[in-house]
Amino acid sequence: MTALEIVLLPCLSDNYCVLLHAPTGETAAIDAPDAAAIEKALDARGWTLTDLFITHHHTDHTGGIGALKERYDCKVTGPAGEGDRITGMDRMVSEATPFTWAGYSVRVIETPGHTLGHIVYVLPDENLAFTGDTLFALGCGRIFEGDAEVMWEGLRKLMELPDTTNIYCGHEYTAANGRFALGVEPENQLLVARMAEITALRAQNKPTVPTTLAAEKATNPFLRVNSPAIRARLGLERAPEWAVFRRLRELKNKG
Repeated sequence: MTALEIVLLPCLSDNYCVLLHAPTGETAAIDAPDAAAIEKALDARGWTLTDLFITHHHTDHTGGIGALKERYDCKVTGPAGEGDRITGMDRMVSEATPFTWAGYSVRVIETPGHTLGHIVYVLPDENLAFTGDTLFALGCGRIFEGDAEVMWEGLRKLMELPDTTNIYCGHEYTAANGRFALGVEPENQLLVARMAEITALRAQNKPTVPTTLAAEKATNPFLRVNSPAIRARLGLERAPEWAVFRRLRELKNKG
């Protein structure tokens, strides 16, 4: 079987859309930040958009739905928890409704917090996860509609995926996230080395995405709430995991 083709497409100022092109000829986009950019990338490859997978309702992830649906008559899949906030959805999915696309199994993980209905799409057989604005390289999304405890539970679900999972997130925030990470765990030598790589990539205007779950577990402070160094630095040695996560998110919000 021919491999699934994956295109990481920069959109707007710092968003990413991901195009998936299956051997069957079907093409899906993960989120729709900018219809014009997506159409240009599809035209350049001779692909026709058949599906849109939306992670959450924010405009920088949904703004292109109308134009893309009008041109391609594509099927729009999105979170059941945000059915009243996303115009143009044809199918609403949740953890209870895994589905198949182009012969690939797709698992849905509910990760409320950034928005209440935010979902992550996982192609388990391909070791792929599309995490939207829940999990970033070296960071996580702001908590806009949930609370720290519920968002931490969503991140815990993602941490149960195989370490080899390739993670595509919705924004190029890695350099800023890394600077924060170094501030809370400067003794982490894996993080220091990773930041050197990230600095070099961004100096060449190259993406830092995708990442892997293994890399995030080793260097992302929002997944490292049990790090003794982080807990000691925050003065939260005996706190529950979600409380350490909450404090990290509060600190990141300030910076």
